[in-house]
Amino acid sequence: MIPFSKLLAKVERLKTCLLFAPLGSSSYFTKAWLSSKISKHHERNILLMGPPGAGKTCVGKIVGHMLGMPVIDIDDDVLEKTWSMSVSEKLFEVGGERFIEEEGQAVCNFTATESVISLTGSNPLHMDAMQHLKRSGLVVYLDVDIEDILLRLSRMKLNRIVGQDTGVSMREILQYRKQFYEKWLDARVLCGTGDSVEEVADKVLRTLSRYEDSESETFVSTRSLESSKNDVATSDPKFFSDVVVEGLAPDGGLYVPKKGFPKLEPSVWLRIADLPYASRALTILENCIHPMDVSAVDLSAMVHRAYGRNFASQSVVPLKHLTENQYILELFHGPTASFKDLALQLMPQLFAHCLPQMCNYLILVATSGDTGSAVLNGFRNLKDCDRERIGVLVFFPEKGVSEIQKLQMTGFQDSNARSASILSDFDFCQRTIKRMFGDSSLTGHIAVEYATVLSTANSINWARLLPQVVYHCSAYLDLLRNRVLKFGDPIDVCIPTGNFGNAMSALYAKQMGIPIRKVICASNQNCVVSDFIASGKYDLSGRKLLVSNSPAIDILMSSNLERFIHYVSDGDGGLVRDLFLNLERDQFFKVPEDLRQKIHLEVQAGWSSEVDCLQAICEVHARTGYIMDTHTAVGKVVADHLHDKTCPLVICSTAHHGKFAPAVLKALQCPDIPQDPVKQLEKLCIIGGREQMHDALLKCLRNSGNHLHKVCPADFSMLADEVETMIQDSFLKV
Repeated sequence: MIPFSKLLAKVERLKTCLLFAPLGSSSYFTKAWLSSKISKHHERNILLMGPPGAGKTCVGKIVGHMLGMPVIDIDDDVLEKTWSMSVSEKLFEVGGERFIEEEGQAVCNFTATESVISLTGSNPLHMDAMQHLKRSGLVVYLDVDIEDILLRLSRMKLNRIVGQDTGVSMREILQYRKQFYEKWLDARVLCGTGDSVEEVADKVLRTLSRYEDSESETFVSTRSLESSKNDVATSDPKFFSDVVVEGLAPDGGLYVPKKGFPKLEPSVWLRIADLPYASRALTILENCIHPMDVSAVDLSAMVHRAYGRNFASQSVVPLKHLTENQYILELFHGPTASFKDLALQLMPQLFAHCLPQMCNYLILVATSGDTGSAVLNGFRNLKDCDRERIGVLVFFPEKGVSEIQKLQMTGFQDSNARSASILSDFDFCQRTIKRMFGDSSLTGHIAVEYATVLSTANSINWARLLPQVVYHCSAYLDLLRNRVLKFGDPIDVCIPTGNFGNAMSALYAKQMGIPIRKVICASNQNCVVSDFIASGKYDLSGRKLLVSNSPAIDILMSSNLERFIHYVSDGDGGLVRDLFLNLERDQFFKVPEDLRQKIHLEVQAGWSSEVDCLQAICEVHARTGYIMDTHTAVGKVVADHLHDKTCPLVICSTAHHGKFAPAVLKALQCPDIPQDPVKQLEKLCIIGGREQMHDALLKCLRNSGNHLHKVCPADFSMLADEVETMIQDSFLKV
């Protein structure tokens, strides 16, 4: 229990924040309706909403006392005075359905300013009443676990509530009401099991403080000289909406949260451990995205749309026991059969939400295979009004992706969403897009001529990386729910990585409070990342990209490594800038020895040969019947070599094995491998069983046909022309 004296210590600061602070965000992306709610601080109410038994009245009294604001209880101070009888008498007199209507009418006739108002549990069921209340202030939802509510109501000897018909259990009516609370909230206070009234009041105060102080949640470039520990901004602040739309920072760096990730309390993790994936994601993302950028209601709609019917597994990312203390986190159940779907079913919605209305946007994407089809699918699923002003152009290496990956991408050939291959490797594709962002003559021309702005959906974009944090957290919560461990027990995570985004998201999950001990980075023969982690030297001089059976990690220029060095150097933007300028100029950099030691505290790394990769697929299948893809096999090889087996190990399975069917069939020593991709998948289905097949992938290939696609030379000016043609096709349609 938090001492009352400690809560009182927050009063003066919060009063200032609530009543006298300037508007939180000067960004033009801020939503008008939300801005209007905070434009007159002295008139605002704080509206506490939640189910019966949530403690709204008691919490309201503490919050009101601490803030020096009047406290109003709708039951006692509005309804009973209006009706001249108790609420229970009124309910008995008119019945449940009529009660909600008369309660709503009484609330609509009630006005107050600058007060803490405790709503009834049934207020949110009346639309007019809630619209009236929301106009007066901020709705804070006390999200209390249903089991806690049931226990409290039983102690109160309350066995029926408004709207509960005969034959309907208390649990059912509470679950039914939750949709209404979710509809009206401005901010959520997630209450842990057994939280005291004082602890909930403290959470309310912190939530209010965060809501009003969006200036505290800004972003900086990895190359910025602005320290994460310095509260004084040296440039215009960048908010979530800004960095989602911009993608790459003007100085060539990548955006990161200035103050890092919020660390969630153990009680929060324990509370969401039994929730489905979408609910876990919503809780985590609400703490990472300020409501001034994306409101709680809008974020909830996006998350549930992203992780609903688009995923074949009800668990979204099922965690399966492989052998001994190794677990496979299956990240491939999305529509394009790779882990990129976990970010790219959500990121396009965030992007569209944050866009200003005055121009069009062209998303440029470089892919080593999986990102391309995931981006095209994700943006295709946007609402028509958003698709009209957002185009997507994907560049991929003609000979650097699997045949199935190519068929997935070239199947998208809409006027505003298509792909083109380049006669080079992934690094050239990625380097070209970065160069386009930095070419003021190109960006200026398309802005003036076509009212179009360039952005990106690669993992250099913060909205691409952020959703990946969720599944690392979710894996730990699955182990917790399945009683493999207790909260606080460590795990290790092994990730096949090339661009380092997936590994970086695991480190961010650790920063949020998930007890990840080590992140093990697994490379194939293009092992520049593992070499760097071992030696502290990033050396590209004379290094050629080798084609492998795991093409998604055939990468030499690892973009998100920049975020990693910023992370382990405690935000030393000057160091990051110097290192990566050296890399651009000399194809080489070396980190200081003390930083190399810090790197080894966070990550380990190794690499797998092509032979070992295929052998691992064969051995695991022979032993367990499970079929891994080539990237997961790279992770398995490195994990077996490096992991000390003192804690559970989660291996990220980043793609379905069907996407790399020829290599997998070869590993399984299959004779007469067919040339037709559909027949390859059908053969894998016979070997692994129907339960291991990816239906959406098979359907995609059966419908793909032989799509012709544009093949471009590795020439910057010609690719710039391709960008301009794409803009003309997307936004100048007659």
